[in-house]
Amino acid sequence: MARGWARADGGPDRMLFTDLDAARAEALAAEVGGEAIGSIAELAEQSDLAVLAVKPGALEDVAAEGQAAGAVLSLLGAVPVQRVAEAFPEAAVVRVMPNQPVAVGRGVLCYSAAEATPQEVDREVRALLELLGRVVDVEDELFDAATALSGCSPAYLALVVSKIAEAGAADGLDSELALSLMIDTAAGTAELLRHRDPVDVIRAVASPGGSTEAGLAALDREGAAGAFAAAVRASLERMRG
Repeated sequence: MARGWARADGGPDRMLFTDLDAARAEALAAEVGGEAIGSIAELAEQSDLAVLAVKPGALEDVAAEGQAAGAVLSLLGAVPVQRVAEAFPEAAVVRVMPNQPVAVGRGVLCYSAAEATPQEVDREVRALLELLGRVVDVEDELFDAATALSGCSPAYLALVVSKIAEAGAADGLDSELALSLMIDTAAGTAELLRHRDPVDVIRAVASPGGSTEAGLAALDREGAAGAFAAAVRASLERMRG
């Protein structure tokens, strides 16, 4: 998110960072033109919006230090927005689950606001998040399911791209060329799917008796569809403990 804001027009005037590993905060601050500071308390006092990017189990400890925050944006997985609001009773609280493409302004950000969040804060936070990609309102109880799709799937898609590229390189293509071909093909297919149904795209590419049909048959024999469904289920189970 910090990288995405750093490259966007209209991003935050200042970005402050703190971490138990001070060197980590300093490195990110240097990368995006921000500032590393010494404590959560300082960050809460100096920020218009405090972004919680910590492990869920650290919520109470962070809240104890950060009560000066006027507005809080929670990235805590599997933690309802109302629970964060209870930990920060004096703050306006919203929840977001971004995926990795926010770094290049093409992310998907699942969004939910606590009941008492003022409309003005809601509008301002939304505008800031929209610089990073598509903001989607998701009911808090559905965040896990949405995260298993948009949050985890960049890793699955990256695996598909890399493995297809590796298979192409094994037949003689330069490995860098093979990867670039797959990246551009994946990007183009994603744009095509904005306009056409996935089944229609599959049918258009897989002519009867052709090479794509043979590849799809191999994917079916190897259980590719079931493997991706299993990945989503496994992610959900882990989120829900």
